[in-house]
Amino acid sequence: MTVNSSGTTLRPATTADIRPIQALIEPLVHRRILLGKELVMLFEAVQEFVVAETEGGDIVGCGALHVFWEDLGEVRTLAVHPEWQHRGVGHEIVRVLEERAQTLGLRRLFCLTFEVEFFTSLGYGVVEDTIVDSDTYVELVRSPDEGVAEFLDLARVKPNTLGNSRMLKTL
Repeated sequence: MTVNSSGTTLRPATTADIRPIQALIEPLVHRRILLGKELVMLFEAVQEFVVAETEGGDIVGCGALHVFWEDLGEVRTLAVHPEWQHRGVGHEIVRVLEERAQTLGLRRLFCLTFEVEFFTSLGYGVVEDTIVDSDTYVELVRSPDEGVAEFLDLARVKPNTLGNSRMLKTL
């Protein structure tokens, strides 16, 4: 648990946070900024999430770390309530996810985003090339996770990724 400079507390998500997370990300899903997730998928991924909580107990930010491979993960479902943006909440969530990634042994983090300037400010760079070798690619193709399909730039998810930038950071 970490209190950041914006006055929010960053902590691992619990199942009680899933519905507020869904409410936080839903407007971004409708604007096609984030990939929509069924409620059951959010509950299944609760251990991947970190939330930013106000003193009053409101969830005003969230982000998730999803492990793709032995050295590679994704920062996903990053959202901050509009009234809390530009206060450092998003930066702090990513920082906590990066610390978690390092603890797990990950060396690289990927994100698919419209927020290029935000992620650039955190040390991520736009990538055009293949990020994994061919053997790893073959293994990742087997994943049923839509985020992995987006990472691999598979044709079936192209409508979800239009306009997004693929970014990577080496930890």
